Formats: sequence, C-alpha cells, structure tokens
Amino acid sequence: MLRLYTHASCLQHDPGPAQPESPARLRAVLQALDHDRFAAIDRVEAPRATREQLLRVHTPEHVERILAIAPDEGTVRLDEDTLMSPGSAEAALRAAGAVVAAVDAVLGADGGQAFCAVRPPGHHATPDRAMGFCLFNNVAVGAAHAIAEHGLKRVAIADFDVHHGNGTQDIFAREPRVLFISSHQMPLYPETGRADERGVGNIVNAPLSPGDGSYEFRELWESTLIPKLHAFKPQLLLISAGFDAHRNDPLADLRLGSEDYAWITQRLVDVARAHAQGRVVSTLEGGYNLLALSTSAAAHVGELLEA
Repeated sequence: MLRLYTHASCLQHDPGPAQPESPARLRAVLQALDHDRFAAIDRVEAPRATREQLLRVHTPEHVERILAIAPDEGTVRLDEDTLMSPGSAEAALRAAGAVVAAVDAVLGADGGQAFCAVRPPGHHATPDRAMGFCLFNNVAVGAAHAIAEHGLKRVAIADFDVHHGNGTQDIFAREPRVLFISSHQMPLYPETGRADERGVGNIVNAPLSPGDGSYEFRELWESTLIPKLHAFKPQLLLISAGFDAHRNDPLADLRLGSEDYAWITQRLVDVARAHAQGRVVSTLEGGYNLLALSTSAAAHVGELLEA
C-alpha cells in the first residue's frame, strides 16, 4: 500500500517571486500524481507535528522562533535563501507532521510505503538554524519519532538531493541508531558533505563532481552506498527525495534524468524489502525546474507504488 501525505497549507508558504522554492513546485508534483496511474494511492491529509516531536531534533529556541514568526503580509528573511510568509509556520508544521504520520502508518500492521508531497523542504535545517529554504528538518523529525515511539534500533536515511543534507547530518552525527547516506554535488551549497565526515561511523557521504551523470551516479550508489545500507540492515528506510540533480535543474550541475530516479528508487526499495519488510517513507526535498521535478517525482512515486 502506498500513501500520499500532503496538505493545502504547504501551498501557503510563499517566500516570494524571486525564490526558486515556490508553491508552484508542489503544485507541479501534485498535478503529476493526479493521473490514472496513481489512482490506487491512499491520499491522506498531513497532521501538524507537535512541539514534542520537533524538540527531539531541534532546540526549544529554534522551534519557538519559527512558530512565533507570523507576518501579517510580505516576508521575513531568516537568511539569504530562507524566508517566511504568513502561512509558513503552518506549512512547516504540516510538512514535519506528514513524515511523522507516514512513519506511524508504515510501521503499523499494514506496512507499506509513503510519499510526503510537502514543503518547505527540510534537510538543511540544523538543530538550531533554518537555512537553505528549510525551516524544520522533516526527515529527521520522522527518524527520531521512529526511534522514540516505535523503539527502532536501526533507521536509515538515504538522501539523493543534489545538495548535501547538512542539517540531517548535524542532527544525527552522534546517533549510531541512524545511518545517514548521501550522494550530492561538490563543490556546491552548503559546502559540506566530504567523504571524511563520518560522524560515529554512521555518516556516509559520496560526493559527485559537476558534470557527472547517470553512469557516475549509479556506480556510486551501486558500489558504495547500497552496500552500506545492506550492511546496516535498517528496520525502516527514509528517503530525502530531492530531484535537483536533474540535467535541467537551474541550481546545480549534475546530469541525471527521470529514469535515474526510477532506478535509485528501485534499488532503495530492494534494500527495504531485504531488511525492513518493505517499509519506506520518502519526503520531497529539492527540485527547481518544474517539468524535471514533476516527471522525476512521478518516476519515483511510480516505483514506490509498485513496491
């Protein structure tokens, strides 16, 4: 069973016309999934994350700061890339809450997979800082919930966004129950993710060079990252699904196509079948060319639906 978690509030986070992380991104993904091919998906309204859930990975000061910012109009700038509008705090609560609800669902009696079509994205948000378009770290909130509420001992996070998930790495760098693995372009924002950043042995970074494409991406995952996942034997697999390594994305220089996102999803599902009873929760991160984003997300969700 595949569940799709989203909420209309995620369209109300509006950082302004100059920002590539726009409501149009989520509309493009949802329109791509509004097709007969995806009719069997169980569509679920995302709940709000609770403060308790957020505080497992963020400082109280950070949580209160984000929830307190509610401009009547316009935007409030948190850093060069990260802005909040009147609807941003609610969107951020729903985005994090979607991953928590998805974790609960796939770890329940029916199992299955889930895709969280939400924004703002999350993997750059650190324990105490919003950055890189991200307010709360959605995938980290979900992973911490799986450990705290479901008692899991091994949770893996696979991140194939073109930008390194520095926030997720920071949150779990000293948590051996979480394996964080990432392919990403270097050099590129946020200038983290070197191969020698290993945490307590639970961080595996595999940088790609500008201009790398399908061959390099698949070889890296096949030879390095997938074996690390199998060795870890995760009880739950979470995916930070960024689609900005696509050849047409304006914010980076890798050369993937939508078929590569179908391939990596198949390989990750294989890992989940082997060790986690097929349990996968994926959440939307980057992707800024609307056509590339929509076709890539559809390829990704299509493979989850067939899992």
